[in-house]
Amino acid sequence: MSSILVIDDKDSMRKMVSQTLAEEGYLVDSAPNGPEGIEKARAKTYDLVITDLKMPDMDGLDVVSGIKEINNETSVIVMTAYGTIETAVSAMKKGAYDFLTKPFDTDHMLVLVDKALQNQRIVAENEVLREELGYKIGMEEIIGRTEKILDVIKLIKKVSASDTSVLLQGESGTGKELFARAIHNLSPRVKKPFIAINCAAIPRELLENELFGSEKGAFTGSVARKIGKFEIADAGTIFLDEIGDMDIALQAKLLRVLQERTIERLGGTRTTPVDTRVIAASNSDLKELIGQKKFREDLYYRLSVFPITIPPLRDRREDVPALADHFVKKYSKEMNKPNISIAKDALDLMDKYHWPGNVRELENTIERAIILCEGKKIKPEHMAIRLSSNNEIRLREGAGLKEIGADAQGRAERAAIIRVLNQVRGNKRRCAQILKIDYTTLFDKIKKYDIDTTR
Repeated sequence: MSSILVIDDKDSMRKMVSQTLAEEGYLVDSAPNGPEGIEKARAKTYDLVITDLKMPDMDGLDVVSGIKEINNETSVIVMTAYGTIETAVSAMKKGAYDFLTKPFDTDHMLVLVDKALQNQRIVAENEVLREELGYKIGMEEIIGRTEKILDVIKLIKKVSASDTSVLLQGESGTGKELFARAIHNLSPRVKKPFIAINCAAIPRELLENELFGSEKGAFTGSVARKIGKFEIADAGTIFLDEIGDMDIALQAKLLRVLQERTIERLGGTRTTPVDTRVIAASNSDLKELIGQKKFREDLYYRLSVFPITIPPLRDRREDVPALADHFVKKYSKEMNKPNISIAKDALDLMDKYHWPGNVRELENTIERAIILCEGKKIKPEHMAIRLSSNNEIRLREGAGLKEIGADAQGRAERAAIIRVLNQVRGNKRRCAQILKIDYTTLFDKIKKYDIDTTR
């Protein structure tokens, strides 16, 4: 039950308020003046303080300041016989939740007390939720110790403190939204909204409404004003995923928002200022889209003030065991299957796989494996990947065109490297020259495709 402290220098009022609250089941303490009330608040935590405004030694506004200094989460209601707007504003500025004008009905007081306590619980719950979300979507969720991922983390830490626009580039499934959330969580905007929107998942006419909002009657079916995502994310961050799929006409409106820091709702005539940081992401080559006249060059340069490329999983395969372990812990907990681990032959299989779907595919693979696993060890048969006799990875069932293309490219590259290495009798530098790649790239591909160079 909630605990309440009542502070009033008049015995009759103090006793009446205390008795009313006690009859409702609240745990009630009281004090005849401000200094004694402050001392009680130092010795015990209260959910709510109800204090009179006009008292000797210390008035109610000073009590509000003192209580908030001790515990900012404690709600405060001020009682006053001088119910002016100025009094209310002063109390609110000091941190009071609300005020009661004497004489007041006890039922009205109880309603206000209930609202104040509900608000206090919501604030506390939001703080816990914010901390949980900070853990779940902050840097703690970025798993990896390879040089490439550590370089990305360094860039994120550097850019997060500013309001600079960021363009995250990388293949589908590399976790671009995760990195965007990390930038937001490390920024001064962390306590403000983070709004993510997938530009590829919403038709053009609806996307404009989602981003900028609309006035009542702006289009058929528009029966009320709609607040857009840019306004909702004001003082926070908006994440525009798959920005390359945005309609070219809508790109012009977005550019104007970035330049002028204002938005105009559909059907509206007034502009609304917004202070929203933009992080965009794309798995398409935006420069290629610019050449095809599908993406505005001026918007590209406005968005890519600070570009960051997220490496594909195949280029950081040393991180696979740590990522797999992370997902095993996550899904074994969710499915109430404790103490599950990955067998060595399953880890070996994962190490040889090229992961065309990147971290997202790895996560899905582990989730599926835990569902199928009946013991304590995840084995190769629990995974939807297989090796052929020559250790090349077969495509999993249901593979899409991107996976098929990546697989075909990998097979072609492997065959070409083996052919040229045989021609030059294993001379890697000469092989790199013939293939028109640098020596380091050749070395990486030999390792990637598990090519035997000892023959």
